[in-house]
Amino acid sequence: MRNQLRLIPGWKRLLLFAAPLVLAVAAVAGAYAYSSSAAASSAQAQNLPANPALNLPPPAGLLVDVVGAVETPGLYRLPRGDRVYDAIAAAGGLSADADMAKLPNLAGRLKDGEQVKVAFAKTTSGTVIVRTNLNTATLDELETVPGFSEAFAQECIDYRTNFGGFQSTRELVEILGMSEADYVIARHYLTL
Repeated sequence: MRNQLRLIPGWKRLLLFAAPLVLAVAAVAGAYAYSSSAAASSAQAQNLPANPALNLPPPAGLLVDVVGAVETPGLYRLPRGDRVYDAIAAAGGLSADADMAKLPNLAGRLKDGEQVKVAFAKTTSGTVIVRTNLNTATLDELETVPGFSEAFAQECIDYRTNFGGFQSTRELVEILGMSEADYVIARHYLTL
């Protein structure tokens, strides 16, 4: 007696539809197994200590020593590309006893480890810098302030006439558009 295998009638058609479906499910299961093993291996790689040669710190900038006639002399860390003016501004600006004729080149580029020296005014007679009151000075008095032109002095008079005077000398930069370099010098000759 022979045992014949009897299949469902039309089994070939059923195989045509079921085989691609089984292959698709197997491919999805294989892709899932592969991605989960790749994620596990990357997690293990992250737990390993990093190679210190590959992890370079970002550039720190410049370390500059500002000494002399500035408000707060000392060491300052500044971004690369800054100028001498920026170093003096970081040190609080020029002090009242700075020698304006012997200032360093304010537009010069800084180098790492540089020392910026601001000379003191040498007076044997004990001369005092006369400060000009920004809210009461005449046009001629304002023109004597370093960094003030005749036109800018007139703008200052117009501003205080229209808006009731200055509340701070910083308004010269913020409202009237005076350059920071001129302001650093001029503020030592002004009062309110």
